[in-house]
Amino acid sequence: HAGRIAKSVKQLHGAAPFLLDFDMFKIQANYLKIVTVRGFRLPDKYLDFMSVKDQLHAALTRTYTGKVPCNNGLLPANFIDDGEKIWLIDYEYSGNNDPCFELGNIWSESGQDISVLAELIFGYYGSAREDKFARAWLFAALAKFGWTLWASIQNSISDLDFDFWEWGMLKYDDVQRDFGSKEFYKYLNQL
Repeated sequence: HAGRIAKSVKQLHGAAPFLLDFDMFKIQANYLKIVTVRGFRLPDKYLDFMSVKDQLHAALTRTYTGKVPCNNGLLPANFIDDGEKIWLIDYEYSGNNDPCFELGNIWSESGQDISVLAELIFGYYGSAREDKFARAWLFAALAKFGWTLWASIQNSISDLDFDFWEWGMLKYDDVQRDFGSKEFYKYLNQL
């Protein structure tokens, strides 16, 4: 399905721009401010990763490739397959963004093997682009870093019967593994 998902995502990305941008670096900083000011629960050692996030920001900014209209929240439940086309739904977080953020976030939210990210990249770009694979992997790590704080906020304010903290900690486990890892620097050097 990754190739078909990539085709639907590419169609969205070819549409007219949205009015607003979606920048996970700015969103993460805003989430951190909310968590800090409101005294919400902050994951252990979360702030230790800020310098790695800054390195990532510098590298992605230096290799900026433009923004396209993105959904930015494509969880598995936000795809509808009618047998002919895969439809993308739930545009709550939509905004113009790097296409590799979208692809990396889809992969990270799916919980699938890294080969699925390679399939998404191939389906989207028509070839196995190492630079785009690296960019999407790094954006996936950034997304998890930001969504961890979203989970902390939801854990503190939501009335839904859902364990947002545990959901966020699953993402944070990945952040702790990925941020600053050998793979992180390998992909950073491939941008």
